[in-house]
Amino acid sequence: MELALVDFDHTVTTCDTYGRFLRRLATPGQLARARWTIGPWVAGYRLGLVSASALRVRATRKAFAGRDATWVRAAGADYAERELPGLLRPEMMQRIAAHRARGHTVVIVSGSLDAYLAPWCRRHGLELVCNRLESVDGRLTGRYAGGDRGAHKAVDIRARYDLSRYARIHAYGDSREDQAMLALAHERWWRGRRIA
Repeated sequence: MELALVDFDHTVTTCDTYGRFLRRLATPGQLARARWTIGPWVAGYRLGLVSASALRVRATRKAFAGRDATWVRAAGADYAERELPGLLRPEMMQRIAAHRARGHTVVIVSGSLDAYLAPWCRRHGLELVCNRLESVDGRLTGRYAGGDRGAHKAVDIRARYDLSRYARIHAYGDSREDQAMLALAHERWWRGRRIA
């Protein structure tokens, strides 16, 4: 048995799908306010002063607090069907298909959302470890269930999979959040290039 651990944004895709999803769902008022409430955090992230996790947590709270959970899930399914296909890297989809053809367990491991990743993974026969939106009485709280998981990918993988059962582990990533995940693997791919 072999295991393939695959980051999603900028690894399977050509861009950040999370930010696109947030902009797609944002109301005009949210978009106008985002320049002042999220903009400085984005600038801090680009300068290396704000972590991806801190930016995600803030943006998620602003975008989703009070939203209807069923509506967001439906919007996520629509996004997975209509938008994600045009954002995929053909070479990574071929690599995923090759792993599946050899009977490997393939897991998307992402700091992005289950709202669109879950339907996309079901369509492609992949397992999923990612952020999940918390809801109470059908309304989103603006928080992640269990906290932001992006920086805890390796911990979540170990909690879900008995790594000793796999003869070989492959990992694909592109960011600091992926480094601990790559350290679990025998075969490591960083930004499209094999490094070990």
